[in-house]
Amino acid sequence: MSNSVGSTARLIGAGLRALLVLTVITGILYPLAVTGVAQALFSDKANGSEIKVDGKVVGSELIGQTYNLPKKNPDDAEEAARPDLKWFQPRPSNGLGSNSVNTQYTLILSGATNRSGDNADLIQWVTDTKQAVIADNKARGYQPKPSDVPADAVTSSGSGLDPHISPEYAQLQVHRVAEKNNLDVAQVEKLVEEHTEGRTLGFMGEPTVNVLKLNIALKELTEK
Repeated sequence: MSNSVGSTARLIGAGLRALLVLTVITGILYPLAVTGVAQALFSDKANGSEIKVDGKVVGSELIGQTYNLPKKNPDDAEEAARPDLKWFQPRPSNGLGSNSVNTQYTLILSGATNRSGDNADLIQWVTDTKQAVIADNKARGYQPKPSDVPADAVTSSGSGLDPHISPEYAQLQVHRVAEKNNLDVAQVEKLVEEHTEGRTLGFMGEPTVNVLKLNIALKELTEK
């Protein structure tokens, strides 16, 4: 009996020592090592790819955000968001369109509707959004045509959080942004060109424009 108790005690002791050692290695040392390497070599990405203006964090280059007018009634949760048209607008998660489960770039929620391309509701949402895009982007001497509206202007991304738009969608907004900010169209077109990012490694994906970075540059231009 005593041998059996002793063997059990030794096994329990060995198990506890293994638990302690593995806890220290995998629960303390390994996370500290990974965090240290990340902070030393990739501090920007490890901290969320933050974008700062005048030392203040204004967003992340990985997460989209809205550019809306203040609500007429801040206490009305049902009041629809209205885009502030002096800024470049992101994909339809900004409340312009309904074809997302994430209607305000809410970080706690990410995902698409997963509705099929022939779904009646989705078709109606896209149709309504296209009409809104055309109406919102009218400017003096410029009238967008339905064929000018790219797919990303009327559909949300798979995550509902994409911070990028296509150069085509950015170009569609140029005349409106120029008019609202009393700028020359050529100045705004240059901003879009300067903030267009090419394909990854030159062949993967499509060219994109980060809306936050573009709007920061626009703000700097309007303050000159």
